[in-house]
Amino acid sequence: MVTQQPEFFYRGPSPFVRLLFFSVLALAFMVADARFHTLGLARSGVAAVTYPLQQAALAPGQVIDRIGDFFVTQNKLREENTELKQTLLLRSESLQRLSLMESELTSLRRLLGARESIKENSTLAEILHSGRNPFSRKVVVDKGIKDNVELGQAVIGAEGVLGQITAVFPFTSEVTLLTDKNQAVPAMISRNGLRAVVFGNGREGTLDLPFVPTNADVRNGDTLVTSGIDGTYPAGLLVAKISNIERNANSAFAKITCTPSVGVEHDRHVLVLTNLTAAAKPAIEAEAPAKKSATGKAGRPLPPRAPQ
Repeated sequence: MVTQQPEFFYRGPSPFVRLLFFSVLALAFMVADARFHTLGLARSGVAAVTYPLQQAALAPGQVIDRIGDFFVTQNKLREENTELKQTLLLRSESLQRLSLMESELTSLRRLLGARESIKENSTLAEILHSGRNPFSRKVVVDKGIKDNVELGQAVIGAEGVLGQITAVFPFTSEVTLLTDKNQAVPAMISRNGLRAVVFGNGREGTLDLPFVPTNADVRNGDTLVTSGIDGTYPAGLLVAKISNIERNANSAFAKITCTPSVGVEHDRHVLVLTNLTAAAKPAIEAEAPAKKSATGKAGRPLPPRAPQ
């Protein structure tokens, strides 16, 4: 009788069967998360667990930065102090004019019976690092659920709008920048009030301003500010500046390129608007005398004009 000796090492399933099993399992998890968002809690848990590891990975760079800041020469500090004084003197006149304009605007709002249209609270956050996906424009900040940060909240820098909160974790949050191809901001030209929508194109340092007629009053150097009609961004925040305009006689719209007013390479700290509510605008009721039409019936009121 021939007996076969048992194998010393148990090999288990073949490598191909293992590859097929784990591929099907990964595909099932991706479909379940994309369609039903079943892995949101697990993702938050993993983010909470890996947060100390992220801080440990960032610690050497932060220590080096602090050491470099400590050894800044006295001459450099003196030069920066002189430049700041000159900038303060140059902007003092503009600041005085701005105060006068704000007082005049407040008086006009009181005369029209309008209330403050926007009320917001902000939370100071620090940019930790950029996103890992090279095909998206995102950064990670050090504020999360514990700081009352929520999805959709606006993020601004010292010079204007930076982006929007698109993912929230217990200790950190993900900010999608305006330059991301999935971002759009309702804006208007501060010079003439022309409304438009600024779109991200996925490239760093540029934004697109499509669907503007070729005969529109748009110039190079015009400043775009938020219009406030979307309820996400307060009105009047700087968005971008028009840098290039191409008008083609064969096209109904001009090709306009803009430069964002703020970038992650310039700001380390940002503000998250944690409590933004748009107050209801006062309704203005006006009665106009009915006009007779050609058939003798009262004419219908004209529909409101579309914003330009």
